[in-house]
Amino acid sequence: MKRPVWLLLPFSALVLDFLSKVWILKLLHFEGDSISVIEGFFKLTLGFNKGAIFGSLRDAPEWLRAGLFTLAGIAALVYFGRLFLAEETPRLERVALGLIIGGAMGNGLDRLLHGYVVDFLDFVFGTWHYWYFNVADSCIVVGGILFGISLLTEKKAPKTVPTD
Repeated sequence: MKRPVWLLLPFSALVLDFLSKVWILKLLHFEGDSISVIEGFFKLTLGFNKGAIFGSLRDAPEWLRAGLFTLAGIAALVYFGRLFLAEETPRLERVALGLIIGGAMGNGLDRLLHGYVVDFLDFVFGTWHYWYFNVADSCIVVGGILFGISLLTEKKAPKTVPTD
């Protein structure tokens, strides 16, 4: 498959994440608003994450958060984007990278538009309550898992040592 076609993957993840957030913001209006989908297991709960993963850095000054998130986002896009576009990148690794890039762009777009990330997927397992998350977070996690699998399973061509 040609590389330009592969660009549909991160773009699709970005669009799906964006549309899901537009939908949830029309459905729920205030942070903490919630609708039960599967009683005792899954709810749609509106949350605004000003921090990083699991809300870390949410109490840091805005200038620090904005600077860190901007630098981290640019560094991630450059690093993962280079791997994603490299011709020799194996298919599974490219899928993983496409999901990671699309998810990162989705959350980055949120930070640009709102100053925070919109989260709304809310799961409870017995007495354990998981943090709210969104489609972009799901893409990043699934992409990370696939990336790890690809690193463990892809056969790399052995390096040849030149002989004189």
